[in-house]
Amino acid sequence: MNVKLGFPEHLILISDFYREFLFSFLLLCSMNYLNLNIHARSRILCGWFVTSAKEIKALERRVFEENNKGKAAAIAVMDELYATDFVMHGGTESEDIHGLKNVKQSMSEYLNAFPDLHYALDDMIVEGDKVVVRCTVTGTHKGEFMGIPPTNKKVKVQAIAIDRVVGGKIVEEWGLSDTLGLMQQLGVVPTPNKGA
Repeated sequence: MNVKLGFPEHLILISDFYREFLFSFLLLCSMNYLNLNIHARSRILCGWFVTSAKEIKALERRVFEENNKGKAAAIAVMDELYATDFVMHGGTESEDIHGLKNVKQSMSEYLNAFPDLHYALDDMIVEGDKVVVRCTVTGTHKGEFMGIPPTNKKVKVQAIAIDRVVGGKIVEEWGLSDTLGLMQQLGVVPTPNKGA
C-alpha cells in the first residue's frame, strides 16, 4: 500500500517500508530529545542564541578584566560584549537605563568620580541564560559623584549583579550595591554609633 502526501502521484509515493522507517526514526529522535535536560533542549531549539555556562563565565571575567584596566578599556568592552538595546534595571537612581549609549554615559560618570575603580570578583553562579555576580568594588573619590564634590576618600562597597546573556552579549542587568555604606564612607551620611 502506498500513501500519498498531497503531492501529485508522479512526484512522491512513500512505500510502507519507508513510512515505517521514517516513523521509527522520528520516534527515536523524539525520545532522545525528551531525555535531554531542559537546558540541552533549549540549546537545540535556539541554536546559536544560547550561550553555555562556560561561555557566560568567560564573558563576565572579561568584563571584570577590562573594567580594571581603566575608563577607556571599560567603555570599549561594552561595545563588544553588551547588546545595543541593553537595559540596566535599577540604575544609579533606581530607574532603568535603556540603550548602550545611556549605560555607557552612566558608567563614564562613575569612572570620572572614581578613576581607580577596581572590581574583585567574589562569586559567580550561572543558571540558564543568567549569571549572578557578587563583587567587591574599591576606588578613590576623585571627581563629583551624584552632586557630591570630590572627598579624596577611599571606598569599599559590596555589589551583586544579575546579567542575562543572549547570543554571547549581555542584554539585561539587575544590580544592587551598598549605596548607604558608600555614602557613609564619603561622609555624606553619618555612621551610627555602635555603642548606642
